[in-house]
Amino acid sequence: MKIDPGLAGRLIEQEHRFGAQDRSPLELVCARADGVHIWDVQGRRLLDCLAGDGVLHAGHTQVRIASALVEQGLRLATTGGNLRNDRLPPLLEKLCILSGFETALVLGGESEALGAALLAAERWGTRRQEAPGGVEVLVFEGHDHGHGAGLPGRAAHAGEPSGPVLRPLPWGDLAAARAAVGPRTCAILVEPVGCRTVRLPPRGFLKGLRDLCDGEGLLLLADETRPGLGRTGRLFAFEHEGARPDLLILGNGLTGGMLPLGALLASGALRDLFEPVAGQSSSAANPLACAVACAALTVLVDEHLPDRAAELGAYLLARLRALDTPRLQAVRGLGLWAGLELGCDAAPLREVLAQEGLLCGGNERLLTLSPPLVITREQLDWAVEKLERLLGR
Repeated sequence: MKIDPGLAGRLIEQEHRFGAQDRSPLELVCARADGVHIWDVQGRRLLDCLAGDGVLHAGHTQVRIASALVEQGLRLATTGGNLRNDRLPPLLEKLCILSGFETALVLGGESEALGAALLAAERWGTRRQEAPGGVEVLVFEGHDHGHGAGLPGRAAHAGEPSGPVLRPLPWGDLAAARAAVGPRTCAILVEPVGCRTVRLPPRGFLKGLRDLCDGEGLLLLADETRPGLGRTGRLFAFEHEGARPDLLILGNGLTGGMLPLGALLASGALRDLFEPVAGQSSSAANPLACAVACAALTVLVDEHLPDRAAELGAYLLARLRALDTPRLQAVRGLGLWAGLELGCDAAPLREVLAQEGLLCGGNERLLTLSPPLVITREQLDWAVEKLERLLGR
């Protein structure tokens, strides 16, 4: 294939000229992908340890998932309005069987799933409110939750919930959570792993939140849009402590990262909390996304991807912690999700790594690795050797 050395520059300039914003700090233009690799328009192959922000669990262009996308696209892509379709019911059943929850609400994206969870919590809070005024949800600093309390673009009507106030607390501080509970508090929203920083909570923190919610009559909401569906070595990250939430929020990992989709899961006793938000999203029951999600969940189970994440993640973290370089201050992670805390700005390092064939994530002084769960030990070795050479310079 003939390589055009100026193509990437022209495409970036075209995006800057006609687009509203620069979406990526990397001077990289991707053209195709397969498994754990991405190729840019210059034909360079890169090991993808970004994996669509960690949601491409089965890797790029996985055959069964991609086939479901094509076959359903040729059969029935969308219905619109209030029409039912034959792809949503099997997905609802699969979600409930896999998770052990009894009720599922499928929405058009992860921000809608988060909005649905907050509106459900608000409805719960108005039932038990002990003081006039709005209700509040406790969250933790450094979270990666969406900024809006309600469904994006949804206008509140008279008598309908519009979303609770979010009250931030120090990350991992159970005592602060206990002290913050007041008459307006209706729920606690937590990421079982801090997604921006790959920060693990103190041992017993999630279980303590579960006990606090039980004692105070609050709902526990777990945002697993990133840690859920195998990334941490369990199907769901809350399973590491057995702190089962009342509402479970899932995101684009449901489709293996191929299409936007969100879901909210709960026990049957909380089914009525979904009523104010069910049907608000025009793409909620999109048959195309539902078919792809069913295929992606089947691959997740058939290929034992959470088990792979547990085994290979332990290996990866051990290798990273053995690195001997003063630029590396700490390594933290769980499953196939690692964060390297550096003593310098990580952005230039991410750029150099991309030039050398390794895609990493991160922010400020953090490098993150969240590869597809189908990565091999040999590919992880290659990535660690790249990091060792760069950090040792």
